[in-house]
Amino acid sequence: MPVISVPEAFNEEDLYVDLASMVGHRLFLKCEGFNFAGSIKLKAATEMVESAERNGTLTPESVLVESSSGNLGVALSMIAAGKGYRFICVTDSRCNLTTRLMMEALGSQVHVVSDEHASGGLLGARLAHVRSLCAADDRHVWLSQYTNADNWKAHYFRTAPAIAHRFPRLDVLFVGVGTTGTLMGCARWFRDAHRPVHIVAVDSVGSAIFGGPPGRRMIPGLGMSMRPPLLDETYVDEAVRVEEADSIRTCRALARRGFLFGGSTGTVVRGATDWLARHGERDLTTVAIAPDLGERYLDTVYQTNWVQALYGDEALVPQEASSGPPSAREPDTADGLVR
Repeated sequence: MPVISVPEAFNEEDLYVDLASMVGHRLFLKCEGFNFAGSIKLKAATEMVESAERNGTLTPESVLVESSSGNLGVALSMIAAGKGYRFICVTDSRCNLTTRLMMEALGSQVHVVSDEHASGGLLGARLAHVRSLCAADDRHVWLSQYTNADNWKAHYFRTAPAIAHRFPRLDVLFVGVGTTGTLMGCARWFRDAHRPVHIVAVDSVGSAIFGGPPGRRMIPGLGMSMRPPLLDETYVDEAVRVEEADSIRTCRALARRGFLFGGSTGTVVRGATDWLARHGERDLTTVAIAPDLGERYLDTVYQTNWVQALYGDEALVPQEASSGPPSAREPDTADGLVR
């Protein structure tokens, strides 16, 4: 049993759920929610903060500022509390209430943006607010998860090597995309290690990461309304998009097996399941990354009234009744390749 003095010192790196009995294919789910921040974002937050401290960007007088849909905000709140920094998280109305309350409980200020930017949507409004805060006070330090190379380096040095150690003959890796830090870190590591792993990016319908106009997205964590500056598509073999209603059905199906995961995990598992239904005739070893757990989504993904109001009763149809190979269902955008 480890003994720690700072919360970021603990992170369970080697826990996987075997989903074969649920999805009918050899799919392992890497669980990244078992740390004090509750998500994979702890790694990026730690790497960005420690790098900024080493290069002198962060000083004891600094005030951390960041735009986040939730999980990075919680991770930075936890680290800031432990290190004695003030932290301001700029989020938007899609952020889960539980997540906002967690950040405030850790001592952070939470600024919620509700009006969309004229050209950049809610993300553009968040970034504009961050820039205005930094312009108003030179003590404010913006780590900028969207452009900071330490975001992907965290997964290059930690996430990818951990997966490779556990699965030395890995065939396919499914990674959900937002800032694309996890995707780029893992993809770069496997390329540099000369490991022939097929990298599949899993995105949400309504995201503009791989092109197309942005649309409505209500589940935080995955997708962006613009192309992420960190993205280099030459490292990505394939990209798939998943409807949010399918993400919800998948989350609820996993919960009925006793596994309560977040909305991003539902998206990644559904994307992986659909991909395997099309390509899984061979005995492939595949891993999907689960960014967080489901407690923060009890008032959204797992709340019947919220789901019905946004997606209709169809989103509540059990996964077993609506899934299966693409040929057995009506075609939808969740089954189409972006590239």
